[in-house]
Amino acid sequence: MKKYNVAVVGATGNVGREILNILDFRNFPVNKVFALASSKSEGLKVIYGNDKEIEVSNLEKFDFKTIDIVLSSAGSKVSEKFSKKAIKNGSIIIDNTSHFRMTKDVPLIVPEVNPEELSKFKKKKIISNPNCSTIQMVVALKPIHDLFKIKKIIVSTYQSTSGAGKTAMDELFHQTLDVYKNKPLEPKVFSKRIAFNLIPHIDDFLNDGNTKEEDKMINETKKILNADIEIFSTCVRVPVFVGHGESVYIETEKKINLKKLIMNMKKFPGLSVISENVNGGYVTPDESAGEDNVFVSRLRVKDDNKMGLWVVADNLRKGAALNTVQIAELLIKKHLK
Repeated sequence: MKKYNVAVVGATGNVGREILNILDFRNFPVNKVFALASSKSEGLKVIYGNDKEIEVSNLEKFDFKTIDIVLSSAGSKVSEKFSKKAIKNGSIIIDNTSHFRMTKDVPLIVPEVNPEELSKFKKKKIISNPNCSTIQMVVALKPIHDLFKIKKIIVSTYQSTSGAGKTAMDELFHQTLDVYKNKPLEPKVFSKRIAFNLIPHIDDFLNDGNTKEEDKMINETKKILNADIEIFSTCVRVPVFVGHGESVYIETEKKINLKKLIMNMKKFPGLSVISENVNGGYVTPDESAGEDNVFVSRLRVKDDNKMGLWVVADNLRKGAALNTVQIAELLIKKHLK
């Protein structure tokens, strides 16, 4: 089997570290892997796998001439800055930021949902990884859409602090301690206190009242499912370290057969159905942490073509790092032989 030189951009962040672990765990055909980050992290050692260690190189000085695949998760501005250099040197970029997601001729890929779109990467040599909350929702909705054609979605997300980075997780941890110590709480990462609280605000506000996160879910879902679906999204940050939850209401054009749907969902790759109307007959974000699959619970049908479901997944794995590596695996299998 051919092996590839892989560069992980943003290797010191939550997602970058997870990418390194997943490359190792899945025995990705790596010839050599490079960990890249800003000059502040140059020379640091990143531990991954059981006992592997890699030294961080400075992204700004890095020569991409020997790199086949770049797995990037260092932020939109960073992706914009280095991408042209990497592509010019022959690399293919799989980007986990929002920068390229809605760009024409850049495929936005969830391998279980729209693998056929991957071939479009050849024009710009860039493949985009969707937003974490979008990924888990479209994995859950794809079998429903295939069977009954979704025409409307109303989704409320309950997103963990890890989606905002390590400093956000630290803020939750320290604020939680400070509540019990009766200390004053000063939000730094979030607009309001996150400990024992909910914040209905993720990313910047737009002119129409939506936040950028809510717009991402709307626009990305339409692009991935290739359908003009009516979508209303509300994104909420919650005091959880890892794992996003979503309450999703949908309306379909065809009558929903729940028994048939559950059978198809259980066969769908990357999806687990645990929906029992008993105490504990559902999956929570905490239980999804460290798992690869998207979990669907609380399946309910009303008026033949309306239904609700509860969707959870590890936002650092399937919502980011795992999906990125799965795209790379699909790229190798289908296009780099």
